[in-house]
Amino acid sequence: MRPSGLLSGLWPVGLALVVSCLVPATLQAADSPSQIRAVVDRAFPPLMAKYDVPGLAVAVTVDGRQYFFNYGVASKADNKPVTKDTLFEVGSVSKTFTATLAAYAQTLGKLSLGDHPGKYMPQLRGSAIDKASLINLGTFTAGGLPLQLPDAVTNDAKMIDYFRRWQPSAAPGALRRYSNPSIGLFGYVAALAMNRTFADLIESEIFPKLGLGHSYIRVPQAAMKDYAWGYGRNNKPTRVSPGVFDVEAYGVKATAADMIHFVDANIRPDDLATPMRRAVEGTHVGYFRTRDMGQGLGWEEYAYPVTLDRLLAGNFDAMIMKASAAQQLTPPQPPSRPTLFNKTGSTNGFGSYVAFVPEKRIGIVMLANKNFPILARITAAYAALEVLSSQGP
Repeated sequence: MRPSGLLSGLWPVGLALVVSCLVPATLQAADSPSQIRAVVDRAFPPLMAKYDVPGLAVAVTVDGRQYFFNYGVASKADNKPVTKDTLFEVGSVSKTFTATLAAYAQTLGKLSLGDHPGKYMPQLRGSAIDKASLINLGTFTAGGLPLQLPDAVTNDAKMIDYFRRWQPSAAPGALRRYSNPSIGLFGYVAALAMNRTFADLIESEIFPKLGLGHSYIRVPQAAMKDYAWGYGRNNKPTRVSPGVFDVEAYGVKATAADMIHFVDANIRPDDLATPMRRAVEGTHVGYFRTRDMGQGLGWEEYAYPVTLDRLLAGNFDAMIMKASAAQQLTPPQPPSRPTLFNKTGSTNGFGSYVAFVPEKRIGIVMLANKNFPILARITAAYAALEVLSSQGP
């Protein structure tokens, strides 16, 4: 099943009023669980009521202290409550793990991000896609790849044939167009360079080295009891189905506990072993700028502090469904000032959002078992981060 509901919905009306209602008039330090709960309770439960979301898990980190807030149920059938250990489909937040794998492969000397896909897939040598670098694939700047593969592409052989025939609408690096085939091929090539399957590498290398013990591509039988049911527009239970590049683009299932640990690893990667630390740091490098957003590997970047309007604009329909002019950053630029990193994710039955500011040592994870509008998720998370920022250094 392809991820749907990528459209973020209607632009909220009166955003300043919305945030002013969510954020207290005086931003006091959110320095206790009760104060942080007040912030989160003010921001997220109203969304559950408005969009009929069965269950939602929120995790925040403030200077290394983690807090968990769980609402509703993981399954309507048995009313099992959501906990910090409930497994959710994180949708396109999976792309940040794909990026981490490719950066890790480069750290180990297995590939260079400046390589072209034909180096690892001889079938693509001489094709238009082989003019793009792996950096282009990982930043959606290969030349106009579409949001999804055609429905007729149902296996690897058809995928290869599709890329052999594909014709770009622009030169590599000229346009950014959000694309599952782009990040999918990026992850597929990284796995080939490591001589293992993508799922095996994520589950046996990336997750363990990041300290994530309850995250999966393939949920084992022993963990199925923790796997939430997602709910689509018809409120029928659903979960993601297999497809070409599903694991690379939107295949991760994770808990709020693991995801906030992942956020903390991105905020302070110094505790990671050197290869993984360098990989995580590599995903923070900006390669292109489009409008007010910097595009790294997986993560989207904004100079902080950032206004809600700018953050919403970077996640609006036009940034997902249409191509935008891209400016290549030469050389690529590690963050040189406070930066907010974020990523949204959706499948047919789930919605997620992750954001963090390393310099403030704050971050937030929201996982839901319904795909409700992206702009609503961001507005709520932004309000919470505004209060949490008072605790940062």
